[in-house]
Amino acid sequence: MKTVSTLRVVGDDDATVLPTLSAELQLAFADVAELAREGLLAMSVAVGLRVMNEMMDAEVTDRVGPKHAKLPERTASRHTAAPGSVVLGGRRLPVTRPRARTVDGDEVQLATYATFANDDLLNQVVMERMLAGVATRRHRAVAEPVGDKVTARSSSTSRSAVSRRFKTATTKALDELMARDLGELRVAAMMIDGVFFAGQCCVVALAICADGTKVPVGLWLGDTENKTVVTHLLADLSARGLDASAGILFVLDGSKALAAGVRKVFGDLVLIQRCTLHKRRNVTDHLARDERPFLDRKLARAFNNPDPDAGLRAAKELARLLEDKHPDAAASLREGLDDMFTVRRLGLSERLCRTLTNTNTNTIESMISVAKTTTRNVKRWRDGKMIKRWVAAGMLNAERSFRRVKGAKDMPTLLAALARHVDKLNEEAADDTALTA
Repeated sequence: MKTVSTLRVVGDDDATVLPTLSAELQLAFADVAELAREGLLAMSVAVGLRVMNEMMDAEVTDRVGPKHAKLPERTASRHTAAPGSVVLGGRRLPVTRPRARTVDGDEVQLATYATFANDDLLNQVVMERMLAGVATRRHRAVAEPVGDKVTARSSSTSRSAVSRRFKTATTKALDELMARDLGELRVAAMMIDGVFFAGQCCVVALAICADGTKVPVGLWLGDTENKTVVTHLLADLSARGLDASAGILFVLDGSKALAAGVRKVFGDLVLIQRCTLHKRRNVTDHLARDERPFLDRKLARAFNNPDPDAGLRAAKELARLLEDKHPDAAASLREGLDDMFTVRRLGLSERLCRTLTNTNTNTIESMISVAKTTTRNVKRWRDGKMIKRWVAAGMLNAERSFRRVKGAKDMPTLLAALARHVDKLNEEAADDTALTA
C-alpha cells in the first residue's frame, strides 16, 4: 500500500522542508502561513490580494507590453506606481496600484482596479447591515475576521463613514422605487395604507399583479392620510404608466380621504374596497369597553357573510340599533358602508376575499412591519427625506421575501370581474351618447 504524506502549514523556519517547490512559492507559503493561524478567511484575503496585484500587473502588461521590451509601435508605457484603495467587505483597504500612460500623456484606466475599487459593493454591505439592525457604531465589531494587519490598515468603518454610505445607498433605493416603470405591469389590485414616523404619515402603495405577485410602487409623505397626499401619490403612479383602463380594485383603509383621492384620479374605472378591520375598529372605538366585543363579533359576521346583500342589510340593522344610544358609532358605520362589500360582490373565492377585504393581512402589513423593524434603531428623525429613504429601503428589503398573495389561483376571476365592470361603464357611456345625439 502506498503511503500518503501528511500536509501541514509551514512558517519561515520550515520553508526548507519543501525542496521541490520554487523559491517564489516557498516564500509565498511562508508569508501566508502566519495568517493561516488567524483563520481561513484571513489567509484567503492575503491570497486574494496577491491575485489582485497579479491581475493588475497582467492588465498593464497586456496594455503596454512586457517590461523593458523594445516595441517600436508602443502606444503607452509604464509609470510610477501610485497609492489607491479597494473594497474588502465592509471596509476599504489601501493598496499600491500600477500605472501606465499613453504616449500623449493620458492616464491608462485599468478596468481591474476600477472593479475592485467600486463603491457599490461597499454601500450594499453597509445597507444590508443597517437593515439587519446593526448600529453605526457596531459595524467595526461585526466585520469579517480578515487578519490583524489588514484590519489595522482598513478604513471606512467609522460611524460617520457608515452613515454617509447608508445615506447614499438608501437614496439610491428611494430613487429606484419612485422611478419604477408601471407601464409593463398588469395591475389587478392596489393596496394603499399609511404608517406614521416622527409625527408624519407615509402613505405607501403596493401593487398586486394579475398573477398574484406583489410589487411596491410608491410612497408619499404628509401630515395625515388626506386627499391631497393620496391624489399626489396616485397622480405620480399614473404618470409612471399605471393603466386603469382595464379596471383596478383599490383596497384602502378606513380613511374617507383615500377613497376620495382614488375617485378623483381614476373616476369610475376603479372599484374600491374599504378595509373591514379598520371599519370595525372605528365603530367600536365609540363604545364602552365592555360593549365592544359583542358589536365587533356582529360586524365581523356581517362583513364576512358570503351573501353581500344579506351582509349589507345586517350592517344597516346594526347601525339602526346603535342610532339612539351611540349615534356617532352609527354614523361611523354608515359612512362608506357599500364599499365594505365590493370584493364580496365580485364572486371571488373565500381565500382571496380574505386577502382583499382588509389592509391588515400579510399582503401589505408585512411590508409595513419590515419598514418599521428597519427603523427601530433610529433615535432622531432629521427631516422628511430621511423618513422616505428609510421607508423605501424597508419596502425594497421586504420585497425580496415576497410571495404571491393568498388565493392567487383565483386572480383570473378578479380580472374577469374587472373586465365586466369596465364593459358595463362603456355600455352606459355609449347609451348616454346615443341619447344625447
